Amino acid sequence: MVSVHIVGAGIGGLSAALALAAKGSQVSIHERASKLTEVGAGIQLGPNAFRAFELLGIQQEMERIAFAPDALVLLDSPSGVEICRQELGEPFFQRFGYPYRVGYRADVHAVLLQALGRYRDQITLHLGSEIRGVHQDAQGVTLTDASGQSLHGDALIGADGLWSAVRTALWADGPPRVSGHIAFRAVLPVEAVPPALLTDQVQVWVGPDHHLVCYKLRAGALFNVVAIFHSSRSVQGWDHTGDPSELARAFESACPAVQQLLQQVDAWRMWVLCDRNPTPQWSVGRVTLLGDAAHPTLPYLAQGACMAIEDAITLAQCLDGRPDRVAAAFEAFERLRQPRTAHVQEASRQMGAINHATGAAREARKPQPCRPRSARLRVDCVALRLGAARPGRSVPDAGVLGTRRARAVNPPSCPEGGSGSL
Repeated sequence: MVSVHIVGAGIGGLSAALALAAKGSQVSIHERASKLTEVGAGIQLGPNAFRAFELLGIQQEMERIAFAPDALVLLDSPSGVEICRQELGEPFFQRFGYPYRVGYRADVHAVLLQALGRYRDQITLHLGSEIRGVHQDAQGVTLTDASGQSLHGDALIGADGLWSAVRTALWADGPPRVSGHIAFRAVLPVEAVPPALLTDQVQVWVGPDHHLVCYKLRAGALFNVVAIFHSSRSVQGWDHTGDPSELARAFESACPAVQQLLQQVDAWRMWVLCDRNPTPQWSVGRVTLLGDAAHPTLPYLAQGACMAIEDAITLAQCLDGRPDRVAAAFEAFERLRQPRTAHVQEASRQMGAINHATGAAREARKPQPCRPRSARLRVDCVALRLGAARPGRSVPDAGVLGTRRARAVNPPSCPEGGSGSL
């Protein structure tokens, strides 16, 4: 049995705890916050996420708290013209094998938290537990918390997000890259939104240097609105107050429907969008990273949380209850996952450029008479988002939920006396 410490109790950390416990590991989760509160925002859950939920044994619970949109629709913000769409009915399900849903992030987090109860003898959640130091040797990993207490285990996983302290302890490779985009978000009761503006679709309104995403949450009771635009602002954190006048300037070229939707919100929350360049290494000996700590991703493919959940499944499959080969398992995890997550990171940046295109690039994005809307763009964008191949090609499973098992390898020598401060 492997004894694993996880730093961070977000979606990625909780998913990793469930996946590891299912493989027989003993798991301790350390969360710096004294109370768990997920940011109140929407989250898109593609078929790849539901495939992982099935493996975690929580697919039905996630279905119950999610909303089933009719379609993904891309629209031109200034003109209101539809650019392309992907219907999300039975043909979609038949192609990908799992549904596409949207949910309230707090609800998704609550399902994961409740599922921890299935492993009461294996998973311990420590709130208000701030890890300040880590030391590893050939026998294992020793953590030091803020009170000075030492905690021993076989492995450490940093699932502590964009501003990961575990990552800083491993490499001190500087802060994340500020993208030059900021996001405003709000969640409204559907009663507060004029009926003409409500939709059962996931709508993405794209325009020059801005875009807006909206969809229903919580069985249609709530309406999620996220507006993203270019800005030079740089602040750390996810929950700042947004300035409505700044938002209005960014969307001044938008059509009346978009303008009216923005006017329904009285209070916006704001955060600065950041990522990192893909890196080939996430692990040092018995310590590794997952999710945003390893490969933070811009939101333009809505795959950040999905990548963290996939990471969790693959990591547990690689470790597979073997305390004697932790370092080798973490190396195998990197080899399986890094090509896919790097592709998603780069593709998310590219999708951001497409969404915010101006001038000739924006004109080229519009549907043309000789090119029926929703044809090529629909197939490629959705396949890219979900990790499926184009029609006629096999689905690239390597590194996707660990569907190809990592081959047994001889464990490399473990760094002797490696240490770092958190």
